[in-house]
Formats: sequence, C-alpha cells, structure tokens
Amino acid sequence: MAEFSIRLDDLGYEVAGRPVLSGITLHSPARRIGVVGRNGSGKSTLARLLAGLLKPTSGQVRIAGIDPIRDRRAALETVGILFQNPEHQIIFPHVGEEIAFGLRQQGLNKAEAARRGQAMLQSFGKAHWTDAPVSALSQGQKHLVCMMAVLAMRPQLMILDEPFAGLDIPTRRQLARHLDRSGTRLIHISHDPGDLAGYDHLFWLDRGRIMAEGAAAPLLADFTAEMIRQGDLDDIADLAG
Repeated sequence: MAEFSIRLDDLGYEVAGRPVLSGITLHSPARRIGVVGRNGSGKSTLARLLAGLLKPTSGQVRIAGIDPIRDRRAALETVGILFQNPEHQIIFPHVGEEIAFGLRQQGLNKAEAARRGQAMLQSFGKAHWTDAPVSALSQGQKHLVCMMAVLAMRPQLMILDEPFAGLDIPTRRQLARHLDRSGTRLIHISHDPGDLAGYDHLFWLDRGRIMAEGAAAPLLADFTAEMIRQGDLDDIADLAG
C-alpha cells in the first residue's frame, strides 16, 4: 500500500483579485500535522482548500493521491473537517439525524446509517443522545456531536479548523482526548501554540505564505517569541484582524 501523504504544490487562492494564499507548498506523510498562524494569516481558507470546499486559484491539492475538489466521492471517504463554530456544521435538529447525514452522503441506506451512527454514539458513551435536540446541548457538546459525525464517516484524515477556540480548558482537554483516542490522521490548524504541542510536523503560516516548517518544540518557540515581539509594538494598526 502506498504511503499516505498530503501534498500541496504552489497552492494559491484569491478573492476578487486579492491573494489570500500564495505559493503554498507543503509535503508531509506525518500522522499529526500542525499549522500555526495568527488571525488573518489564511488558516481557515487553507482548511477549506484541503477539504475540497474551495477551488484553488492556482496549484494543486492531493490528499492520499486524490484531488478533493475534482473527486468529491473519493473526498468523502478520505477527508473530513471540523469547523471552529459547530453552528456552521450542524444541519439537523436531532443528534442521531446529524450523525447519520454524512453516512447517507457516502451511500449507506437509512437503516445502515442509523446503525453506524448509533454505534458511534455508543463508543463515546452517548447512546442516550440519539433523539436529543441539538439546541439543548452546550457549545462543547455540539463540538462533540460534530466530531462524532465526522469520525462516523471513517475519514483517513481529519482537518481541524480551530475547533477548540472559545472553549474552556476542561472541554478542550476532553475533546483533545477523544481525538487522540480516535487514531485518525490530523491536520490541526490553530493560532494557539498549546493546541499543537507534541505534533509530528508543524508549518508556520503568515500572511498567506509558509514561513517555516519543522519539529513542534523549536517552531512553536520561535512562533511564540515572534507573536510576543509583535504584541509589544506600539502601533496596533499594524496588527491583523
């Protein structure tokens, strides 16, 4: 079996002629890849390009050899994405329906999708959530529903677009533990170095370009030092939104 890898070659994306990402080249077979960058650096755009939700303006994306924008059926089997805001991901009013939806998109019949969705809930100790209204859940619980919905589809790779932003420390730790136990390959995109400590391979994204790559500890130390330096500047107008 060929080695699983993520390949971005000279990837670019523009909005109304303005470059958001430029010349992104990223090659890695690592199981846990981190992308760190400040707000406004193009992280969420990169996540959506990786998942095949946006079409590149230039260059190409390959996840395990497939182009996720051109081969949507293969993409559904290969890559999943967890957004920062679960409200942008959840469609259905009840938990069981939400988890079954992606499975139906993969071609499972209604009964099989329900069975596998129930098995996923059971594996997380949440079988009693099947008929629970999503509106009654806390923000952290909604994040967990989204995570279970993606994991139920058994993707080879999960993209995390700052899913822990705004959550309290216990919730962040619990969700991170669930992800670790899943054994799924991850690309975790975050502005918070604490989210990415211990990852196998890191990339530093700044103003739409890869500034550095390498092992987690030294790269995160350099990133943190630079963020502190920028935070100590007097002109706040120079800070990204």
